[in-house]
Amino acid sequence: MDWTRILTNVLGEMLAPTTAAYALAAVGLNIHFGLTGLLNMGQAGFMLLGAYGFAIATIAGWPIWGAVLVAIAASALFALLLGIPTLKLRGDYLAIVTIAAAEIVRLIGRSTALTSLTGASSGLRGDSYKTTFQNLSPFPTGTTTIGPFSYSNNFSNSWWIRLVGWAIVLIACLFVYLLIRSPWGRVLKGIREDEEAVRSLGKNVFAYKMQSLVLGGVIGAVAGIVYVMPRAVQPDSMGRPMTFFVWTILLLGGAATVFGPVLGSIVFWAGLMLIKSVMRDGVSDSFISSGQIEQLGWVIVGVTLMLLVIFRPQGVLGDKKELAINVR
Repeated sequence: MDWTRILTNVLGEMLAPTTAAYALAAVGLNIHFGLTGLLNMGQAGFMLLGAYGFAIATIAGWPIWGAVLVAIAASALFALLLGIPTLKLRGDYLAIVTIAAAEIVRLIGRSTALTSLTGASSGLRGDSYKTTFQNLSPFPTGTTTIGPFSYSNNFSNSWWIRLVGWAIVLIACLFVYLLIRSPWGRVLKGIREDEEAVRSLGKNVFAYKMQSLVLGGVIGAVAGIVYVMPRAVQPDSMGRPMTFFVWTILLLGGAATVFGPVLGSIVFWAGLMLIKSVMRDGVSDSFISSGQIEQLGWVIVGVTLMLLVIFRPQGVLGDKKELAINVR
């Protein structure tokens, strides 16, 4: 078994743009669930809207800052449309509504009636919307090798995407750090614990919930932009499984913490890569095929999540007192 190659793959996965995108999406979900107690099961919908907003605006000729604003506006509008009729629902009903709303976004994206705009089920090719982002890169054209890692400087899956993606993650973590310690953040935590008590103090609970939903959704939209930079915008790749992965990452790292989503994303993707790499090298093809190894890897992840929820629901960095499972 080639442990050098396996560990290189694992370390590469820890630095990957996908890992950064999921960490950022989990930061947004942390504002929803960890701080406010909102059971949002449709974070993938915000990510898909962000990806589509950025890609469509860029293809239409908008500059990169304008395309990012379009993505943010689309996610904010989605949060408003979703939140106005639903934020007074109990937590479990809100979960049902949000997962349905995310599925509506995905199905609209793959609709043949919008082929000219969204590409339908085929999606939008990466080379049609990445140029403005790549043109901002200060790196020269070519490939750079740092230790065992060798990536393009500017194109898909590049050092430039990694640098920008992880920088945005760190900025988001700093923002959450300041948010948790602000009066506004303390009101959100109060709503998570007992919204009736907060309402009795004269606070507009609905308004605070709406602000939380919009803010976390906007961060999710930016995560969607980072996610599609190394690939195409494909609606079926951003469906229900994506939301479940983001929840797994948040619970793994620890809800209501600053760096829990980041640690959760790194452990999740690095662990999955380790499992798959070890099984591919250590298990004979005659016993299990590569496709079955892929499926078994996800089975192990699912079992791990169940054990995590049972034995350590607060996650690696979380405090059990901060966990808002019994939200109303």
